[in-house]
Amino acid sequence: MADSGEGKLTSYQKRLFLFLSVATFFEGYDFFVLAQILPNIREDFGLSREAAGYLVGAINLGTLMAFWLVRKADVWGRRRVLTVTIVGYTIFTFISGFATNIYVFAVAQMLGRMFLLGEWAVSMVIAAEEFPAKKRGMVIGVIQAFSALGSIVCAGVMPILVRTEYGWRTAYLIAIVPLAILAFLRRGMKETQRFEEMQAARAERSEASHGQYREGAMPRTENTTQSLFAIWKTPYRKRVLILALIWFVAYVPSQNAITFWKEFALNERGMTDVDAAKAITIAAVVAMPVIFASGKFIDMVGRRIGAVVVFSIGGAGVVGCYMLEGFWPLTCSLIFGIFAASGYLPILNSYNTELFPTEHRAAAFAWANNVLGRISYVSGPIVVGLIAQEVGGFGPVVASTAACYIIVIFLVLGLLPETKGRELEDTASVT
Repeated sequence: MADSGEGKLTSYQKRLFLFLSVATFFEGYDFFVLAQILPNIREDFGLSREAAGYLVGAINLGTLMAFWLVRKADVWGRRRVLTVTIVGYTIFTFISGFATNIYVFAVAQMLGRMFLLGEWAVSMVIAAEEFPAKKRGMVIGVIQAFSALGSIVCAGVMPILVRTEYGWRTAYLIAIVPLAILAFLRRGMKETQRFEEMQAARAERSEASHGQYREGAMPRTENTTQSLFAIWKTPYRKRVLILALIWFVAYVPSQNAITFWKEFALNERGMTDVDAAKAITIAAVVAMPVIFASGKFIDMVGRRIGAVVVFSIGGAGVVGCYMLEGFWPLTCSLIFGIFAASGYLPILNSYNTELFPTEHRAAAFAWANNVLGRISYVSGPIVVGLIAQEVGGFGPVVASTAACYIIVIFLVLGLLPETKGRELEDTASVT
């Protein structure tokens, strides 16, 4: 197996590690653009706070649509689907820069989100399958951290980009860059060993089934692993529901806290665009070393203890980000908020890849995260936007969502096992 041995990475694993990290870096950049330019888009297209919430919610429908792409990784293979997602998100991000009205922009971004989330989910599956068990959390954590790094770069360059001739559109027009870089880096990328072994086993079972069918020994049966609802006919359906619930609750504060903070800082705390970008950049740079270490941290202390630490920090960060005043108090709180918004992902990504077998791993991720879990991701900004419109601001509304992080702690401790350092064949077994 790819993750056997003492945990040392092969030369191919190192190259794969680099490729997945770079791909996720651009995913993080593209994903964070909307949060950075939302005030500019509101002004350009004449949108109210309520309309901004609807816009974010509509765009986030793409995260649900990613379900179709992600589950196809159990059929087409991880490598093929990853390639499709990278090309897709580059194309639709580029198209977003030419949007002539808010409807064209929303559709292009919705489709872009579909491919962005597909890339992210399949990258996590590949990372889980191709790297040593002792380093799985670290690898998933670092790859996820590169997404956060992409967000930081986005925050840092956005004040420069919005002042160019094409304004906020420039942030999307440079999207052609990742496609060129990744086209070069993906050379030599292989299908995961686990998927190839699963395909070989499928072929053997199919051949045996055909032989028995021809001999009249048994009726021919179809391979159900390609069925949309196949996983719901297995003992893993309970795990899908548990993880979906945890994703659902965790997304409420993490999605809204990041999406609306710049809007909150500009309109409710009187910051300038430059000061808000400065605060985000400072907070992100300070948080980055800890974000990069979060995967290693959960490899050391375990997923359960890691969840307690990360979600506790996250709750405090969200409250501070939206209740305090002044540049430095808000910036310091933002450090914890940004850390938690990325730091919890290695924990849930690890669980979502470790608790399922190879033939259902991508489908489980798609159902738990892209469909059921993302319901709050899509509806949350709409609800928050509506309430903020009524109360006249985002501050107390978003701050109250911090309670969800505490709920997640109890769900993880009460419903999920410890998977630290265990092989996927062990963690995926149902006893």
